[in-house]
This record gives sequence, structure tokens and C-alpha cells, in this order.
Amino acid sequence: MALQLMKLLVTATSTIETGPTPAKFFYVTTGETAAGATLSIDTADFFDDAGAAASNLPVLATSNSYFNVNVNGVLQMEGISTYTPGATTVGSLAIEVPAGGDSIPTGSPVVLEVINFSPTSTTTVTT
Repeated sequence: MALQLMKLLVTATSTIETGPTPAKFFYVTTGETAAGATLSIDTADFFDDAGAAASNLPVLATSNSYFNVNVNGVLQMEGISTYTPGATTVGSLAIEVPAGGDSIPTGSPVVLEVINFSPTSTTTVTT
């Protein structure tokens, strides 16, 4: 028999699932925030879907998460909000109201939605 190269035959199949883990937080403004000013909301000022006071704002997973801010039911531009995860006095949401625009009136609902993705994968190798 002539010499020949012997190779392994290997096949692999991967299944990747990416499941979001959303968290929503709600706040109602207690005073007007004028144009050019910043509305700062502490973790303790938010309440969750069940109506309970929030105790912690979740960490954003690096390169695998995002947050949305809605004021009066309108999704806001990313550049006006600063999100800081953490417990009371550490975690917060700051909304910089653009100068020359409209203010945020008293009684306005603010909704913070934090979405982290939890990818899982399985690989089956057949030889």
C-alpha cells in the first residue's frame, strides 16, 4: 500500500441562544426641570413593575446590554442620559434637558429600561 496522509473527520454543530433579561424602573417627576438643567433620579426614587421601591439598578454587561429612557412616553436620545448602576446613593439616572428646548413638567413619567443579554451556547462535536 502506498503511503498516505491520515486525517480525522470531525464535525461540530453549535447552537447559540441570546435571551434578554429586561428590568424596568419608573419615576414620576415631583417638580419641573427647566431647559438647560439636569434631572437626577436616585435608585431609591424609582419603583419597579410591582410598585416596590427599587434597591439596586443593574450593572450593564460589557458589549452585551443597553438602556432606554422614556419621558412622557417618548423614547429619548442616548446622548442626554447618564446611567450609573448601583444601590441607593450610588445608582442613578441623570437626564440633561437640552438648553433652548422644552422643560420636563411636574408629574411626567420617566421609564428606565435596562436590557442585558445572557447568551448561552452548546457545541456538539462528532468524530
